[in-house]
Amino acid sequence: MEPHSPHAAVELDDARPIWTPSAEDVARANLTAFAAAARRATGAPLPDYAALWRWSVDRPTEFWPLVWRFCDVRAERADGGDGEPWDAVLIGGDRMAPPDPQRGPRWFTGARLNFAEHLLRHAGARDAIVAWTERGPSRRLSFDALRAEVARVADGLRGAGVGVGDRVGGFLPNGPEAVIAMLATASLGAVWSSCSPDFGVQGVLDRFGQIEPVVLVCADGYEYAGKPIDTLPRVREIVAAIPSIRRTVVVAQLRDAHALAPELDTMRGAVAWEAFGNAAAPLAFTRLPFDHPLYVMYSSGTTGLPKCMVHGAGGTLLQHLKELALHTDLGPDDRIFYFTTCGWMMWNWLVSSLAVGATIVLYDGAALAPRAEILWDMAAAERVTVFGTSAKYLALVEKAGVRPAATHDLSALRAVLSTGSPLAAHSYDFVARDVKPGVRLSSISGGTDIISCFALGNPTAPVWRGELQARGLGMAVDVFDADGHPLRGAAGELVCTRPFPSMPVGFWNDPDGAKYRAAYFDVFPNVWRHGDWAELTAHDGLVIHGRSDATLNPGGVRIGTAELYRQVEQLPEIVESVAIEQTTGSGVDATSRIVLFVRLREGATLDDALAERLRRRIREHCSPHHVPRVIAAVPDIPRTISGKITELAVREVVHGRPVNNVDALANPEALAHFRAHPALQG
Repeated sequence: MEPHSPHAAVELDDARPIWTPSAEDVARANLTAFAAAARRATGAPLPDYAALWRWSVDRPTEFWPLVWRFCDVRAERADGGDGEPWDAVLIGGDRMAPPDPQRGPRWFTGARLNFAEHLLRHAGARDAIVAWTERGPSRRLSFDALRAEVARVADGLRGAGVGVGDRVGGFLPNGPEAVIAMLATASLGAVWSSCSPDFGVQGVLDRFGQIEPVVLVCADGYEYAGKPIDTLPRVREIVAAIPSIRRTVVVAQLRDAHALAPELDTMRGAVAWEAFGNAAAPLAFTRLPFDHPLYVMYSSGTTGLPKCMVHGAGGTLLQHLKELALHTDLGPDDRIFYFTTCGWMMWNWLVSSLAVGATIVLYDGAALAPRAEILWDMAAAERVTVFGTSAKYLALVEKAGVRPAATHDLSALRAVLSTGSPLAAHSYDFVARDVKPGVRLSSISGGTDIISCFALGNPTAPVWRGELQARGLGMAVDVFDADGHPLRGAAGELVCTRPFPSMPVGFWNDPDGAKYRAAYFDVFPNVWRHGDWAELTAHDGLVIHGRSDATLNPGGVRIGTAELYRQVEQLPEIVESVAIEQTTGSGVDATSRIVLFVRLREGATLDDALAERLRRRIREHCSPHHVPRVIAAVPDIPRTISGKITELAVREVVHGRPVNNVDALANPEALAHFRAHPALQG
């Protein structure tokens, strides 16, 4: 069907890109080498990225095997035979749902591989992991040391009875131990699942309680914003509440070994990290089917019990290799950082960088403490080449007056990545002007649901202000209107119309796939609806306007909240904001209005003059439909553990409805600021 355009497009006022690759950049890019390999394999000209993308989605059984070979995926045939390590590249490619082995889709059937084997295939004295905390560098592990530690911990897991398909839970800060424990788990064919240690007890139980881990790897605590946080009281409650946990492995972060010893006696099956496993154990890998479970990931859980999404080893590996090698242009000489916790999928994505031989740089602590420049201190000291963070972090450091280009040696830095929420246009300018002139900025977007991205960078093409550069190779991404027609020149639902390897292999405790189908396929039959409100641009890029379930609809005109935030947060008085649609009355008497809540910088006041400036800016730079009827100041805005502002929780509180899972929030106390706010009474 032909796309149509019923509304005017969002206009970006840029006449030229903010970054353009040099001829040398293009020549040495992994993507250029891959495109040449595709031309040789197909005989097709594939003159540009658009043609390469079209081939990749039209010919998945040619594209994905080429990614496999280009990225050197190692596998064997289940029958031990010769030839390709698979029987079929794709079965059931005409069906995206349900996740049913008899009906498809299934990828690379007959192939057997191990995820950890690929992340540990590099050896030597080079840094594999560099870890920092708020105090500075804390630990370094070479590839050889990492392999030895994984072998030791895998031996400990085997001794605890962990086998193929068993679950291991991680309740850990973002340090080397989390990476080691995950790789040890994967080496055995067991399933890894992790939560950030700032989760409350109920938040952990809502997740791990569903999957019943047999081993829990945890820490005795962590430091945040200079304050020690003791997590052992929560660990005791968690272990007591989940009877499947046979062994609790405790990493000493706050205590020394002598002080930790008596604490271990208070928990079932507890052992210190250093005493877990035999240091002389050999490294071994259990190869299993391509779609064997690797990770259990969780939805945010702010509106109910979190969904448990099961991701397969092969699909995760192949997708991450494609995104890291081709879209990020990552290689063995790179040092890649992402500001994340172990509870966000970007942690899993970052760790996969080991598979291309890159050094991963971990940071555990507050982003702006003990000083606002701490992450840039780290980037300069460690010669980071790829710096990944959230859109919110970039906005906050800009507000804080941090100007790394003027204060830090970032000569090694090649790329800045941003995800987590839409990146405002002014943040593109901030990176290009004040982080490092000439650096490539890639705003990327995907989700926990696919443990990867739908839209990514393209190191061989220009970056346009306010846009995500490209739809990912092999990802049949489109934008649909309400009737399921492809849409151009206006915002609509972000969809994917064909299968891809990193789709979940299922949901936990969902034997007939009903929960899975309801999550993604309840709006457009056999088409993945992702839940983002997006728009394809004239440059074949994307603009993400926000979550489609959080869009505003005053007067029947759907508005993405990110459009408001881009304008509101450019005012120096505003630190951050959240907008909802408030509905009063019912039936024919129902009325709605946009309510904008703002968190002000210290010393600022929301007076009539500031409110009028906000309304005028929104009217001029968005539209009259965007102008909020109510603007109210709040001291804090609720966000999930991974740092995303949760508009849905605010909407529920404003309407007097319960937020079902406040343990999924990093700061649930912030909800009180919205409950019966005086500004909402008029």
